[in-house]
Amino acid sequence: MATWSLTSLPLNIDLETKNVLKALPAAHAALAELKGIASTIPNQNILINTLGLQEAKDSSAIENIITTHDDLYKSGLNLDAFKSLQAKEVQNYISALKKGFELITTTGLLTNKSILQIQEILEDNKAEFRKLPGTALKNAVTGETIYTPPQNYEEILRLMANLEQYINDPEMQNCDPLIKMAIIHFQFESIHPFYDGNGRTGRIINILYLILEKRQTLPILYLSKYIIKHKADYYRFLQKIREDNLWEDWILFMLKGVEETAKETIELILKIKELMLDYKHRLRNNYKFYSQDLLNNLFKHPYTKIEFVVNDLGVSRLTAANYLNKLADDKMLRKHKLGTANYYINEELVGLLTKR
Repeated sequence: MATWSLTSLPLNIDLETKNVLKALPAAHAALAELKGIASTIPNQNILINTLGLQEAKDSSAIENIITTHDDLYKSGLNLDAFKSLQAKEVQNYISALKKGFELITTTGLLTNKSILQIQEILEDNKAEFRKLPGTALKNAVTGETIYTPPQNYEEILRLMANLEQYINDPEMQNCDPLIKMAIIHFQFESIHPFYDGNGRTGRIINILYLILEKRQTLPILYLSKYIIKHKADYYRFLQKIREDNLWEDWILFMLKGVEETAKETIELILKIKELMLDYKHRLRNNYKFYSQDLLNNLFKHPYTKIEFVVNDLGVSRLTAANYLNKLADDKMLRKHKLGTANYYINEELVGLLTKR
């Protein structure tokens, strides 16, 4: 077995092997198609909200934070009568993701300051980077320690400063951005800079890096579902690097994840577009109060409420209630009561999202 220890980037090995170079074109083609399809949705918040919620649920599930779609959507309504700790944690994830997107869009960089802000929202605390020793990654079944990340605070700071430079300076390593994404993910998870939430933060970094590299314009390419599906391989390939310094399988795994996930996301977006068009025709032909803003609201919020319509359409509370109640009477939405408040479900949209 080769001796391995976590070192600074860049890596001084050949990463663009024949197999990796053969896998890159398909991954890039799927990404490019996804980028184009996403641009045809008129309101970007529709995709950020709906797909982001799915990612938040899947990414949290990897860390054994389990919630139902129903609880997740109800949590987003912020109704006093509904409280779910698990759903709140998942909502924190989508808030952290949106914050990260806002930061890189504003600055054009993904810095450690940004990563700390993402982590703060995700974990709802200001723990910052680990200062105390004792963190170890263990086998969930046997309890055996499989990897011990850096324990020294100064070393964590040094490695994170190096990773920050690697993310933002294309001259540090001249290789394909998808290969770099795989390296960045491995390096972040191996530094394991936080006491908790490293996996979720690392998966947010994946999509933010693709946006920085202009491979996507919106945070909608999420690998968590793919990782759940191939969880054993995910951890096995990470460990093969730590034990034997073997990178090819890990990079190929991530490239396949990008390709498969992009294709699945394209299929879902096309179905959302088709359903939106159907709703548009039904609304425009049958309701005098039809507007594009109303249509966007019903697809941005799988579970909507009067306040959301008031804010999105700029109408009175009474008018918003009349709109939603009429749509519920006609079975375009399903009305539910929770405590003293009502909420309204776009069941056809929820059906698309939950069948993934």
